[in-house]
Amino acid sequence: MKSSLVAVSAAVVVATLVTGLKDRAALQERFGLGSAGKPAPELMMMGRIKPTDGPAGNPEFNAQLVADKIEAITSPSPALDTSEPDAAASQPAASQPAAPQTAAPPAQTVAQPAPVTPPIVSAPPAPQQTAAAPQPAVDESALRYFASRGDKVRLQAEISRLQALYPNWVPPADPLAVPQNVDKQLETMWQLYSDGRYAELRKAVADRQAADAGWQPPTDLLDRLDVAEARARLVNASDLRQYATVVDTAAATPSLLTCSEIDILWRVAEAFIQTERAQRGQDAYTYVLKNCSNPAERQATVEKASTLLAYQPMQALLALERPAADGSREFDAIRDNLARRFVAEGNDDPNLAIAPDYVARLEKLAGTEGLASDALLLGWYQLRRNNDANAEKWFRAARAKQDSAAASQGLALALIARKAPEEAEDVMFRWRADSDDATSTYLAATANLMALQPPADLAEDVLHRIATEIITRKYVPTAQQFGWYARSLNQFQTAARWFETALAWKPDDEPSAYGLVITREQLSDRKGVLDLQRAWAGRSSRITNLEDTSSLMPNALTPPAKGGLAAQQPQRPPAEPLPAERRVTLQPGAEVVVRAARPAMETMTVPRVPRQTRGCSTTIDAGQLKPADALSRGWCLMDINRPMEAISAFEAALQSPSRKVREDAAYGQSLAYLRAGLSGNAAVAATKAPQNRQRAAELQVAILADRALSAFDAGRYRETLIYLDQRAQLQQERIDLMVLRGYCYLNLKMYGDASRIFEAAAATGSRDAARGLADVRNVTHPDTNN
Repeated sequence: MKSSLVAVSAAVVVATLVTGLKDRAALQERFGLGSAGKPAPELMMMGRIKPTDGPAGNPEFNAQLVADKIEAITSPSPALDTSEPDAAASQPAASQPAAPQTAAPPAQTVAQPAPVTPPIVSAPPAPQQTAAAPQPAVDESALRYFASRGDKVRLQAEISRLQALYPNWVPPADPLAVPQNVDKQLETMWQLYSDGRYAELRKAVADRQAADAGWQPPTDLLDRLDVAEARARLVNASDLRQYATVVDTAAATPSLLTCSEIDILWRVAEAFIQTERAQRGQDAYTYVLKNCSNPAERQATVEKASTLLAYQPMQALLALERPAADGSREFDAIRDNLARRFVAEGNDDPNLAIAPDYVARLEKLAGTEGLASDALLLGWYQLRRNNDANAEKWFRAARAKQDSAAASQGLALALIARKAPEEAEDVMFRWRADSDDATSTYLAATANLMALQPPADLAEDVLHRIATEIITRKYVPTAQQFGWYARSLNQFQTAARWFETALAWKPDDEPSAYGLVITREQLSDRKGVLDLQRAWAGRSSRITNLEDTSSLMPNALTPPAKGGLAAQQPQRPPAEPLPAERRVTLQPGAEVVVRAARPAMETMTVPRVPRQTRGCSTTIDAGQLKPADALSRGWCLMDINRPMEAISAFEAALQSPSRKVREDAAYGQSLAYLRAGLSGNAAVAATKAPQNRQRAAELQVAILADRALSAFDAGRYRETLIYLDQRAQLQQERIDLMVLRGYCYLNLKMYGDASRIFEAAAATGSRDAARGLADVRNVTHPDTNN
């Protein structure tokens, strides 16, 4: 009885629609359907249906939904809804596999198809269906199945699909009156399809065809199954990173490439990018942003793209951003993470210019949220662009929040860049074994620290731990720098041991061999010099043709006077104490003595590049280079504190026809000789090309200071005073040189002059001067001091 009443009601609905009730508002009022609350149906040409309106399986079917569909067929042509331009309503019926899908908007009829974006992947063109072709029979088996299950959502989607495929088809007035499938086996097959059990469905079809040769499965079922299996293959290939298979499957099944299958579009885009077709991947993401409207899916698309695409393609995608209703931008919710990702990409590529807005946004985040990771990103970004001051600021901020190897490494590199390797070594010592990069940074800090000019005044424990680490890791550059460091302190035995150690680790290290040969020459070890010259014959002209190094003979130190006068020599930095001798373990059972150094020169050296050696780390014959290239190599060698090699490079540059190059080469060679302690050679080099007044005065001051120190070391105190007087006429005397003058007077027993000089220097806070006063008192009033 109830069924009869429902059938009658449905018939009345049809009659009313046909006879003139064509006003949609009146129709909705008649059935009590609010237009604002009705979801727009959507057609999805894909392999399976995704419910969108609620749970399936309700045994009571809502006839009003079907009436709404009937009204869409019989009413005059309404306006097109193009909210989903990729909907398959415009696809020919015979060219696409049919699949149960979310219902398409009723307005999408054959007369006015929605615009379709060109396919993302190439596929063979579908055959066109002629207008005169007869309408094929409508397969309503799926409709009957969903009606029997009471699945309103899927039934509505099936009605929309059939309307799109067969425009002249009219759904039954009473879905409950649709005859039930009498074919129980087919009913079971539809159930297998609905449950996603595709392999079992294939087997069921094959078994029935084998048992009943005359039975043919519904075309609709097979088409749906093909698409569903293609989707499963694509997802499985994507999960296994078989990206070529993903692209091939998508090309063979274009019905999967719709906004309704957003996950498939994402997977295809990733497959393109992973197979080195980034532009095609970008096209896939562009398709989504141009054609799909779901806000969450659009935002997720940008997030996924940002993990795979580079900075510049991402800017093209972000240009497709839509304004929000409240005036904000569509992707504001993820813009912070985008800024982090873009700045991180800038860290990997120093030549990549990130928009200032992203950097400023990250700086604001680092200030408000206080994350160490944000400060680290900014630190590395600035360091890669040689903005060492800003980099140091952000690395210090990161370490203040969380002391880590990355933050310490970045800070150490920034400190090395601004010539503070002592703090860099201290910062990295704790993390020196954390990673290969951390180890390299620590070793670079030690090499730069030992190469400082004038030599750094290092504490005993720092020297010991550096030496221990260098010996453990057999790091040649710092071992070599230890040799030059010891030479600058007139510790020639120690220097020889370090050079020998470096050569033991790297026998072809020519700078270490050169350092050893000139050190043995100074130690009057003629046999050792000859041995090295024979070993390097044909490999190093400067070793085999060693120049006259008589000025490098070991200084004849006078016996210390009472109070240790000879040991109390002035130190490099003014107003700093004279450290005692320091013993650094070189090898088990052996010790070397390193004393405080004297100033080697007063000129400012060329800034050293801490993170790389700019292509001069290898040993080559500078004579084979062009003069301009030899000049550049000379400055590079000065940067890494290899002055003896730099001398040869500058000599080659002196052959240039350019006056400017010759002038720079003569100046550089003079500085190199001064750094090596060869003041006489420096004076000769300065005359090889005319120098401007400033450079000439600078070199003369440095040469006079170096000669004064050499004369003092040799005990020629009157000669020392002459050099100091000459220097004082050119430049005001430094505190450490005043102390040197005081010791000259003391050794010449001119106690009054010595006291006057020491008192003046001590007034500035110089501890060396204070010791000098004490030494004078020890000599002049020994009984009082005892």
